Amino acid sequence: MKEKNWYAIYTKPRWEKKVSKLLTDRDIVTYCPLNQVRRRWSDRIKIVQVPLLPSYLFVHIDTTELQKVRETPGVINFVYIEGKPAIVKEYEVVRIRKFLSEFENVELVPFSLRKNQRVMINQGVLVEEEGRVIDLKNNKVAVAIESLNYHLVALFDKSKLINN
Repeated sequence: MKEKNWYAIYTKPRWEKKVSKLLTDRDIVTYCPLNQVRRRWSDRIKIVQVPLLPSYLFVHIDTTELQKVRETPGVINFVYIEGKPAIVKEYEVVRIRKFLSEFENVELVPFSLRKNQRVMINQGVLVEEEGRVIDLKNNKVAVAIESLNYHLVALFDKSKLINN
């Protein structure tokens, strides 16, 4: 049996719940993070569930099921990193589930980097090393890592850094 991973997929706008249902009907495990939000109408206030990540949801599949997902109505494509469908770590999906189970009206704030910001590397041989952003270009970030009174400067993909 092939190993299953979580993948992020991009859907047509406002199709997240529909696509999740269609994929579930095809025996594919999905997770559509839903945010509980209070909405006010003229006569009442109601709590409604809206997708936390507009036009995105997660599927738990092995590589043989990639095409089955792509062919599902409403699916635009997988989210790609470095030319391959992006694998989402299990703990990240678990963390989102826990967070949404404890809080409502969650606000999504984009992750941004700026010069001189302290960051921690979360992948590769320099995992858990701390550094300082010295330059930003598109999705690449130059990070200075202080070691032995020298600055080691390396280019990282933004996805490999976290705010520190």
